[in-house]
Amino acid sequence: MATAKNKKIYRGTGRRKNAIAAVILKPGSGKRTINGRDFKEYFHSEVQDMIANLPFAILGNAEEWDVEVTARGGGIAGQMGAVRLGISRALVANDAEVKPALKKEGLMTRDARAVERKKFGRKKARKHFQFSKR
Repeated sequence: MATAKNKKIYRGTGRRKNAIAAVILKPGSGKRTINGRDFKEYFHSEVQDMIANLPFAILGNAEEWDVEVTARGGGIAGQMGAVRLGISRALVANDAEVKPALKKEGLMTRDARAVERKKFGRKKARKHFQFSKR
C-alpha cells in the first residue's frame, strides 16, 4: 500500500485472548508508539517491552521501522501478545523470506488460549464446592 510520499506501509493484525492490535509498519528511525504512547511507557516492565519487540530482536532490524499500534480489549498481557503477532505479520507482508525465521520461533501462530467460562453449579470453571457427607 503506497502513501502520498511513495513510502510503503505494511499492516498486520494480531489477536491474543480478548485483545486486538492493529499494527502499522513504516520505514523510519525505530520510533514505537502504542495508543499514542511510547512502548516503554505503555508496557510497564522491560520484559513486556522485550516480548512485544521480539520479532525485531530475531531479525535484527529494529532501527529500520517505525511502529504505530492501536490496541484494544483484554489486558496488558493479551495486548502484548497481540502486538507481537501483528508486528510479525506486518514484517512478513514486507518480506516473505523472513517468515521461516519467525515461524521457527513460534511468532506466526495465534495463541488460542483464553479464559474458560464459568459453569453453573461450580465456583469457577472447574472448581467444585467441597463435598460433605454429613
